[in-house]
Amino acid sequence: MSSNNIVFKPIGIIHTEFKNKINVPIQPRFSNSKGTVEIFPEFVVGLKDLENFSHIILIYYFHESKSYDLEVRPYLDEKKRGVFATRAPRRPNNIGISIVELEKVVKNILYVNKLDMIDKTPLLDIKPYIKSFDIKTNSKEGWVKGKIKQNHISDNRFS
Repeated sequence: MSSNNIVFKPIGIIHTEFKNKINVPIQPRFSNSKGTVEIFPEFVVGLKDLENFSHIILIYYFHESKSYDLEVRPYLDEKKRGVFATRAPRRPNNIGISIVELEKVVKNILYVNKLDMIDKTPLLDIKPYIKSFDIKTNSKEGWVKGKIKQNHISDNRFS
């Protein structure tokens, strides 16, 4: 088996009110936190036409996660689950995704709402949220079904 190196270059930095991993909303749905996404100058042209979308998908790097476990105790459960059946931040490739509200675009700054990541998170990519493509009305929620309440926030289990 050959070894392939995959290298990502951040396109920007996400700025939030959350300075550490504790007490962060565990998903955008549970957040009312506003912040900004700073896009680096060499990528600003790629923002053209983004302002016409109400929501965007941020793909980012969990830069504070230094290791991973293949079984984790997720925020919504006390039982250990396979990491790929969770959205836990300690993952083999430390990649996170969040669908956030896009309020406006001013030059290289995106003003966003519903943030669920810590301050200075490196941004890897942005994609527009497109309801016609992204909503799946017949989806199953696996072990999470019935566990989602309100205001779920992180604790220290992934520190």
